[in-house]
Amino acid sequence: MVRLGKLTDYGLVLMTCIARGQGAEAPLRTARDLARESRLPLSTVSKLLKELSQSGLLVSHRGIKGGYVLAREPREISVLEMIAAIEGPMALTECSTDVTGLCSLESGCPTKSNQQIINQAVRGVLEKITLSDLMHPLQLTNIRDARGRVVPTIASGRIQ
Repeated sequence: MVRLGKLTDYGLVLMTCIARGQGAEAPLRTARDLARESRLPLSTVSKLLKELSQSGLLVSHRGIKGGYVLAREPREISVLEMIAAIEGPMALTECSTDVTGLCSLESGCPTKSNQQIINQAVRGVLEKITLSDLMHPLQLTNIRDARGRVVPTIASGRIQ
């Protein structure tokens, strides 16, 4: 089963909470406030805030009135970036990465090129979905391609 880790799931929740509270006059968000809002343990929130800050997705301000704020607008932060900040580079299989020699079957694998294409397609979708999109309900809709085949497509106010 391909599955995001629990911390990554929590990271997406946390980033959505921060984005919802962000605006021109919005105060910095503290770990304690974010833990309360997200209903996540403070230790988990603190760990995630550190990782998301180190990856450049959040900016940390120290001091009595310190806290966290998004480094960029929600529409400029992709789901792929958030996943990579917590999980590391995203790849569905070992042969989907840019690193060679991870799999003993690699040299003669009949599905390697297909795995890489599948990985690119999944990464492409996750790059198109932004933090801004996560703040609103997404829908899976179907469209037809040039050959008349049904193709599932994610739809928000922006993605098609």
